[in-house]
Amino acid sequence: MTIAPDDAQHGAPHVYRAMRDFVQSMDDTLPGKFEITKEGIVHDMRAPVGPHELTTLHLRKRLEKVMPEELVAHTGTPDVEAEPEGIMRHPDVMVISWSDMEVPGSFDPRTLIAAIEVVSRSNPENDWVGKMRDYPLLGIPVYAVFDPRTGTGAVLTDIHATPDGPRYATRKDFVYGEDVTIADWTVSTENLPRYPDQG
Repeated sequence: MTIAPDDAQHGAPHVYRAMRDFVQSMDDTLPGKFEITKEGIVHDMRAPVGPHELTTLHLRKRLEKVMPEELVAHTGTPDVEAEPEGIMRHPDVMVISWSDMEVPGSFDPRTLIAAIEVVSRSNPENDWVGKMRDYPLLGIPVYAVFDPRTGTGAVLTDIHATPDGPRYATRKDFVYGEDVTIADWTVSTENLPRYPDQG
């Protein structure tokens, strides 16, 4: 679900700060995840357990086995934020160095090596459309999407300028069971969980 303010006002710093204050006040009150996008506030009603969280855990553990020790596949807080763009997102997995995590407040999205999302059953457009637009705008060089609805995904790279703003130029699709390369590391997608009743 997206709660969109007046488009003419969204870019104003005071409107963004008001949305950020609202999101932070709701985080401990309502289930799901709140984020701020170019279109307003997104509320993703993901389940706290099940295929979404298990996929996140599998990916974190598989990446950390092959990455150097100075990097982490982080699944916690805080958000990544670019206040000038009016965007605050919370990737399911953030590939980042330990040293870049040692900051007060939100992470600088330009320090992320990759962002990984597990598609929500309740709001797939947030991952396949909204974040595909926002992450290159934030300067995140690699965006990997895993979709437990279909057992497929994609890795997006090579940010380039377009008339609509920065976009990923390269997309490599995969199906569960194949190896997938995220930045410099290749991991298996064998036995990743699927949402029930999806075949």
